[in-house]
Amino acid sequence: MKLGGEEEGRGGNRKRLLLAAIAAAVAFGYYLISQELGHLDLQGLLEDLSNTLGAWTYLLVGAFAFAETGAFVGLVVPGETVMLLGGAVAGQGAIDIYLLIAIAWFSAWAGDTTSFFLGRRLGREFVMKHGPRFGISHERFERVEDYFSRHGGKTIFIGRFISLVRAFAPFIAGSSGMRYRAFVPYSILGTGLWASAHILIGYFFSRSIETAAKYAGKGAFLLATLIVVVAGSIFLYRHFRVAENRVATVRWMEGHAATRWLVVLGRRYRPQFQFLWDRVTPGGTFGLEFTSLMAVLAVSLFVLVAYAVLIGREPGPTPGDVTAMDVVEHLRVAWLTDLSKVVTFLGSGIFTWSLTVICAALLFARRRWTELGVLLAGMTLTSIGFHEVKDIVDRPRPEGGLVAATDSSFPSGHAANSVLYVWLAVTVVLRLRPGMARGAVVVVGGIALTVLVGLSRVYLNVHYLSDVSGGWALGAAAFSFCAAIGLVISQVRQNPRQ
Repeated sequence: MKLGGEEEGRGGNRKRLLLAAIAAAVAFGYYLISQELGHLDLQGLLEDLSNTLGAWTYLLVGAFAFAETGAFVGLVVPGETVMLLGGAVAGQGAIDIYLLIAIAWFSAWAGDTTSFFLGRRLGREFVMKHGPRFGISHERFERVEDYFSRHGGKTIFIGRFISLVRAFAPFIAGSSGMRYRAFVPYSILGTGLWASAHILIGYFFSRSIETAAKYAGKGAFLLATLIVVVAGSIFLYRHFRVAENRVATVRWMEGHAATRWLVVLGRRYRPQFQFLWDRVTPGGTFGLEFTSLMAVLAVSLFVLVAYAVLIGREPGPTPGDVTAMDVVEHLRVAWLTDLSKVVTFLGSGIFTWSLTVICAALLFARRRWTELGVLLAGMTLTSIGFHEVKDIVDRPRPEGGLVAATDSSFPSGHAANSVLYVWLAVTVVLRLRPGMARGAVVVVGGIALTVLVGLSRVYLNVHYLSDVSGGWALGAAAFSFCAAIGLVISQVRQNPRQ
């Protein structure tokens, strides 16, 4: 017995020595690499890379952003690397950062959507048949289905930042029966934040890549700290998931003066804490509505700010504006000009504010205070917004307008005001008459009217297409922001007090 114990001890010592040798080798290798990197002209290498890729970076970033989930490439090549590379190239001035983010964002969302519908098309039968080959048993997939039915939204959002989850989550969401309208808001927010964050990191560090290299050691320390925090959080979650452990912890806290007040505070404000937790946790009716509004707000603000910055640098027409003007020239006829003058009036301040007053009176009569507040606040914020942005950007209008127009061109006030029609249609269908017959027709009609008002400004040659796009973005941002606040206020008012 003693001899066996000695052999086991010697075996343990050899393992410890081996681990120590490996650790020393890794540390020594890291030292050599860091010393060698210190002699490299990293900034020069990055400039050479920027000159080599140039505009091809748009295609590279877009392809990888799409393939990350659309073709499961994320299992092999992490898309973050390509996003960082694209941001670094933009930081050298070879490409435009706003266009790069837009392409990456759209491509990543398109990849998520493709994977989602691929999963829906193949169905759970496909996973049930082929899943066991990849370690996805029937029982495991059924648990995943149940999880997605309860927490699908936050899995899509948070999973966008975890490579393995990002590659499979949209596919499993589609095959598990998750509805696309419940999927898309979280996908838009997740892909937008993921693409923007990594591209901006590459963009800012490209100005001084040596600084980024110096921070590598600090980053490793922060990563180790994060791993410890995550591991501890997982342990605590699993521990307190058991009811007996929660009861024992509360009993222990009650027995000590230093922690007793926490128990009293928790019991006193438990309904409020529970309400706050439910509100910040994606899922449920409120979570879906709020996340949808945040998705609209994020996209709208990005479009508005990106156009404002680009036009502020160069106030002339963009390539898209030139194309739109060429199309209009081929379409211009007398009767269409007369019709456009009628349609464009529907976006004027006189007409939209008159309609707002009428709708406000109807909402007041029905005591729909939340919808009333959002309507008035949204239109007010829109009116203030486009006047302020016009003064800041101060873009000249196109020459040869077919109707009278004053002040600067960007953004289009008519296009911004016309978002009112979309808001009215969505409010009627989702809030005032939920489940109404042909509700989709009403929403499509509101969208179509908003689009026609904006395009009439381009046809009449008083706005560029980018002006109209900026106006739509401003109106959508104003109404989604006010609607999100109204939604939170209505939920707080409905929260039962105990």
